[in-house]
Amino acid sequence: MAEELVFYTNPMSRGRIARWMLEEIGQPYRTEYLDYGTTMKAPEYLAVNPMGKVPAIKHGDTVVTEGAAICAYLAETFPQAGLAPTAAERGRYFRWMFFAAGPFEMAITNRALGFEVPPERLRMAGCGSFANVLDAMEHAVTTSPFIAGDRFTAADVYVGSHVGYGLNFGTIEKRPAFIDYWSRVSDRDAYRRGNEIDNAAMPKPANA
Repeated sequence: MAEELVFYTNPMSRGRIARWMLEEIGQPYRTEYLDYGTTMKAPEYLAVNPMGKVPAIKHGDTVVTEGAAICAYLAETFPQAGLAPTAAERGRYFRWMFFAAGPFEMAITNRALGFEVPPERLRMAGCGSFANVLDAMEHAVTTSPFIAGDRFTAADVYVGSHVGYGLNFGTIEKRPAFIDYWSRVSDRDAYRRGNEIDNAAMPKPANA
């Protein structure tokens, strides 16, 4: 009997990244929707993720949190989906997936919160400067058609989600390289299915 795969999320969260990945692997899963400040902080969910944040997945007795980790775990656990890296792709796959999870997200969050690292303190910040982070990501998405090489992998789900979010919400510059990359990686049935599911689960306006 296959182990149950449970997905904990909120449609207005980074859970959309994990949703996309779950749709890519094509395996059955059950969704548990959580609300900010209530069920997300309840003891039942804190036993799954003590941070009280989403997304998280539970696969049998295994719990995985953090979007990048979820993408990597699902790619390796369900290799039939063809989203895990080959030996030749592993370096770029992990390099840019974790760049997106670390410096890229950190720099964007800092900018969104109005925080700028003082020039004399840039060496202390893992992300360095905002401009340097964008330049590095532009290099990543133009070196090859996809992040790890010539084909789509789980790293494109994660990196692509961050690039797409940045373009949609104006938190990164609309550089042609970012627009082209996002157009390329988001043109997938799994992405569209995931979006439809989460859009349908969005809270309805009070006057609707």
